[in-house]
Amino acid sequence: MTTESTYQAASTVAGIIEAHFIKHLEAAKEEGTDNLATIPSARIVEKIIDVAFWASLRREEGNATRMSLAFVDPAQAGKPLLFEQPLPLNPQVLTKLAPGVERAGVHVGIWHDGDELYIWGTTIKLPNYCFVLDVSEPGLLVVKHRRVLGLGKFTNVAMLKGDQVKVVDETSGMNTCSPGLLKSLLGLETSTLWSNPENVLIQIAVSMRAHKRGGILLVVPDNSSSWRESIVQPLQYPVSPAFAGVADLVRQDSSSVSEIYWQNALRREVENISGLTAVDGATIINRHHELLAFGAKITRAGNSSPVEKVLMMEPVMGGSPSYVHPSSIGGTRHLSAAQFVHDQHDAIALVASQDGYFTIFSWSPTKQMVQAHRVDILLL
Repeated sequence: MTTESTYQAASTVAGIIEAHFIKHLEAAKEEGTDNLATIPSARIVEKIIDVAFWASLRREEGNATRMSLAFVDPAQAGKPLLFEQPLPLNPQVLTKLAPGVERAGVHVGIWHDGDELYIWGTTIKLPNYCFVLDVSEPGLLVVKHRRVLGLGKFTNVAMLKGDQVKVVDETSGMNTCSPGLLKSLLGLETSTLWSNPENVLIQIAVSMRAHKRGGILLVVPDNSSSWRESIVQPLQYPVSPAFAGVADLVRQDSSSVSEIYWQNALRREVENISGLTAVDGATIINRHHELLAFGAKITRAGNSSPVEKVLMMEPVMGGSPSYVHPSSIGGTRHLSAAQFVHDQHDAIALVASQDGYFTIFSWSPTKQMVQAHRVDILLL
């Protein structure tokens, strides 16, 4: 690690990332959490990011390099796949390995021998708060860490895209008006239950973004029909009785099935719901994740006024809230979602854009207006 990094953003963000892991790992240690990962030094972070960035720009047989790198001692990796001889950590080696390790859940293990980093094999098991670097697409890297107990999506720490660097601001979700989904994505509210409603909603959001067709998901209160006042009637694709594929899994006794079974079953049901968000119009579920309708056209409620502005925020360091017209966030889809929440204060709206942006619309009781949180950096 004596060679200076040639990707400038790596050195810019390395110290911030080291401080993040020091904070969380020391706090977890004080709380008695076991199986904790090793703190990655700024120099190690910088080197891994630098190598991964240049590897991301290479192709193997015409395919882009996509993989997940984890800084982890093989002794903490469960039953890892170990190479007979360690491999050097450089762009050429990563590019060659990429086709065999690009599937979700597989991590390339990186460790150090003195000042040298090397690749020791692969693993599907990581310790708590393990440093992970996801090579998502050419020039796009996402720093993450595994949540305690490994439940749900990994928590994102920073995103690097070319010369653009965004570091997640964890304090941005501490406002009492922040939606639960945002707090869960930031790791401020975590649950050890597989079936936690916010954890499930995160999986739906990730799947919505993944189909890249754009869409709106409206989450409305249970046992209430007031949301119909903001939807053009009759519904184009009503569902009766409400489809409870996801809801039935959430209600299932977690002790009666294995974690792997439940996660696989949830993935299938989530894709069933999120796929419908690609249909023109909004998909509507209640807070128990029961599907009520899809392809619904949003309209302004009869006794409501047009939404003129929303409070726009992004949970990144250096970001500042701003008041904007909702159509400026992403067009008519975002305007419709903002209008729905403006009329239905107990609902939230999740909006995925075709270009990858993702926004949560919710009502702020203190500001008495619609707030929009752009969270695509947390869903990568």
